[in-house]
Amino acid sequence: MSLKLPQAPNSGLFKQGYQAYSSADGVVIRNIEAVREITLMVQTSFGPCGRQKIVVNKMGRVFITSDAATILEQLEIIHPAVKILVGATKQQEFEMGDGTNFVMVLAGELLNVAEKLISLGLNVSEIIQGYTMAVKYTLSQLNDLIVDTSTDLSLFEQLRKVIKPVVASKQYGSEDIISKLVVEAVQIVLNPNRPQNFNVDSIRVVKIMGASLPTSEVIKGMVFPREPETTVKNINTKSKVVVFTCPIDISTTETKGTVLLHNAQEMLDFTKGEEQQLDQMCKEINDSGVKVVVAGSSVGDLALHYFNKYDILVLKVPSKFDLRRICQVCGATPLPRLGAPMPEEVGSIAVIETKEIGGDRVTIFRQDEDSISRTATIVLRGATQNTLDDIERSIDDGVNSIKGLIKDDKLLPGAGAIEMELIKQLTQYGEKTSGLMQLPIKHFAKAFEVIPRLLAETAGLDSTEALSKLYAAHSDINGKCLGINIEGDGLVDIKQEGIYDLLSSKSNAIALAVEATTTILSVDQIIMAKRAGGPVIPKQPRAGNWDQDD
Repeated sequence: MSLKLPQAPNSGLFKQGYQAYSSADGVVIRNIEAVREITLMVQTSFGPCGRQKIVVNKMGRVFITSDAATILEQLEIIHPAVKILVGATKQQEFEMGDGTNFVMVLAGELLNVAEKLISLGLNVSEIIQGYTMAVKYTLSQLNDLIVDTSTDLSLFEQLRKVIKPVVASKQYGSEDIISKLVVEAVQIVLNPNRPQNFNVDSIRVVKIMGASLPTSEVIKGMVFPREPETTVKNINTKSKVVVFTCPIDISTTETKGTVLLHNAQEMLDFTKGEEQQLDQMCKEINDSGVKVVVAGSSVGDLALHYFNKYDILVLKVPSKFDLRRICQVCGATPLPRLGAPMPEEVGSIAVIETKEIGGDRVTIFRQDEDSISRTATIVLRGATQNTLDDIERSIDDGVNSIKGLIKDDKLLPGAGAIEMELIKQLTQYGEKTSGLMQLPIKHFAKAFEVIPRLLAETAGLDSTEALSKLYAAHSDINGKCLGINIEGDGLVDIKQEGIYDLLSSKSNAIALAVEATTTILSVDQIIMAKRAGGPVIPKQPRAGNWDQDD
């Protein structure tokens, strides 16, 4: 009788290569540990004094940034539990444009707290139930902690007090310059009577290396990093603009054709007919009053000759997105056919100038103060490409904060003040709750302590001392506007400094963080299939030249 060899459990259930982790293997604790690793990585970048990371992606591109959304986007994370949390941060970035690091840090701390509760003997379902009760209470209490509103979107200061704290969290020290640029650009494109029509894509950023950040400017219109094709480079009077999406050249047939020419005169007449046809088209465009042609495709040499003859400026714009934006700037209709445009298809532009900025020749389409432009461009200057990229990301966050402001104009105290108030109120709510639920609720409140602690630590302060001062200040009913002073000891009044958090962004971030946390906690088994595809075959070394030694 043959001896039967022992087999692993479930060995015949799945195909070879499957990996399964169950609750008996401590899968919940493993998931928490995996999330802790990624949280520790990004939490040092939290706040205005957050450290920067150098991330080299698979394409070899180098990113130097403290923006959590960029860091997580460039990291190839494969752990399924961590992917749930990364998905929540991406959703926060998509909806609000800011607060991704807050989601990551808060969710990581909630899971750390849950690990302690599990070690105390609480069941995962009890922790989830307590967290759900706590987040409902938290979101209901946020409306009672509002300290200011930003109602009039046409006022410079009303927009600035929302944008400045968002920009300062990424570019501390340069927030005054950057927020001023962003507010100027937003005021160009934002209609205060219909703010819901605001589109973040209406504000473009053109990065030109050289000089320094204070030399940056906002242009009511668009900037293109190329010169016009024709000899006419500048137009200082209001001019009509036509936009063509088709090639501007002699029309060719779709199928191949053969033309039989008998002598030299027939050949001359053949080319002369084409030239007359193109000359007639350019003359018709000129007669319609158009002095600027924007081409979305190629422009033939012969067409350029006749455009120069009629003193018409021609600019090639190969990007279809930029072509759409220039139509918004000028109020033109993109035409898929050549010929004279109809009056309603023509746009207008006040000034077109070609100049050199930092060694780059650029063409500027600028509208005057009285005209309406649905696009504004921020021309950014800086010493290095990495600096410009990081400033552009902070500008994107600042512009996106207007989206959150349009949803809800209420503002909460920043600098860790709102988190400290939530700790106080949630602890009181937990003490009033009967049964085992009060334990996860009180620990949920404790998790909010991570925000002011990180603000103090990254600023080089003693976090224990700063937190004790914050607890003492918020025990008083009048202390809810006191937050961490990152520039020195003591606390700061957020109303005097203008440090605010958007209610819409904060509530959305808390809801996403808790949802991701409860989802990860509810997982008791991970079953991973073997990756598709065969083994990776190493590349063979390329053979050298015939006369090289092997």
